[in-house]
Amino acid sequence: MSLSAAINTAQSIFSNTGQQTAVVSKNIANSGNADYVRRLAMMGIDSEGSYYIKIQRAQNDALFKQNIASISDASAQTRLLDGLTQMQSVFGGNEYASSPSNYLAKFRASMQTYAASPGNITIASSTIADAKDLAYSVSTSAMAVQEVRAGADKEILEQVGTLNGYLTKFETVNNEIVGNLATGKDASDALDERDKLLKQIAEIVGISTVTRSNMDTVIYSADGTVLFETLARKVTFTPTATFDANVTGNAIYVDGVALKAGTGGNTTSEGTLASLVQLRDDVAPKMQSQLDEVARMLVTMFKEGTGPGLFTWSGGTIPAAGTIQPGIAASLKVNPLADANPNILRDGGFNGIVSNTSGSAGYTALLDGFIVAMDKTQSFDINADLGGSASIMTYASSSIGWLEQLRKAASTSNDNKTAMLAQTQQALSNETGVSLDEELALMLDLEQSYKASAKLLSTVDEMLTTLLNTVR
Repeated sequence: MSLSAAINTAQSIFSNTGQQTAVVSKNIANSGNADYVRRLAMMGIDSEGSYYIKIQRAQNDALFKQNIASISDASAQTRLLDGLTQMQSVFGGNEYASSPSNYLAKFRASMQTYAASPGNITIASSTIADAKDLAYSVSTSAMAVQEVRAGADKEILEQVGTLNGYLTKFETVNNEIVGNLATGKDASDALDERDKLLKQIAEIVGISTVTRSNMDTVIYSADGTVLFETLARKVTFTPTATFDANVTGNAIYVDGVALKAGTGGNTTSEGTLASLVQLRDDVAPKMQSQLDEVARMLVTMFKEGTGPGLFTWSGGTIPAAGTIQPGIAASLKVNPLADANPNILRDGGFNGIVSNTSGSAGYTALLDGFIVAMDKTQSFDINADLGGSASIMTYASSSIGWLEQLRKAASTSNDNKTAMLAQTQQALSNETGVSLDEELALMLDLEQSYKASAKLLSTVDEMLTTLLNTVR
């Protein structure tokens, strides 16, 4: 090897080692960054036989796509569970202490005590107070369920805005990647940013991606609708100002196609938007219908003649049998006549129909009839998802059971999907993340390479010095 060739070789080694060291240093600096993909400094030989360094990312597309799918599943399941837990809190938490079912049982017990001592005005007043607690529980529960729907609707609006923002950023980064690769520039940082945006988008809506030969990426929603192709597609949503049992929320549109809601405790939703629609348009309305059925049955069972008796509502009528009366629960209340005369429940007279015409303090016919009716099988609307026949006591308990069963299924599925997400993240990190041990070991190798180059250069320097001294 000539001295000039040796010098060129040493310079080449210095240059390549410097680039490799810079890559290793960057990897080490980003060891704690979950959105950073490890850089690889790959050695190559050009057409002239010279060595050069090419930067590559340790990307694994299969694992990344699996991770994206897990993010969508886990975020959807977690949001559904949060909504169900919020609904559980409406009824008093784990014990459901403030549920209509609990107050219905207390009211029935009070009725039995009253029937045992029909002449005791204190017990009569206590029974009316328990009836008020029951009506208040039903009405406030119904209003709280509508607040859950309104909250979900508001969150949908916020997330749609966030999603559109992500898609706009994605367009900018995607164009940067395509441009950099077309001109031979390193696009690693932009590719990291694009992957990060894909993860963020996947939290909100289920997606799949297709990457073209020029590294341009197309994004589809879980339903197959285009979210991004060269340009970001618009996701639109019109919020609803006020919710009640007669209001249906507006759909979310992706490029003009309505986004489908998830179903079931182990939700089919992918991304939080589908779960929010499920809460707003399926779960909460079902609970509302069940509360409406409890309220309808209370008005019907305690009616007097052709009008409401102890329990009444804003409509002031007896609802049709076996059919949900939307919104009746929210306005359920105890007839004000019971405040002035608690014994009216024993005697009758809400609509001028007095059963205890003699005014006997021991009269119990009406009270006994109400107690029997509360344990008698009644007809309910099957659209409330609790079957078509049951006693009001069983029906109210089944409503809580329905919610708890759904919540437990969501909780179990959330544990499973969260665990799956953790596994896919770990698998992806093992393949594409930075290992400090590996990077430090590589740094030591590069140090040895640098020392060898320095030794070569020192030897050449000595040879040149000797040569010059000889010439002189």
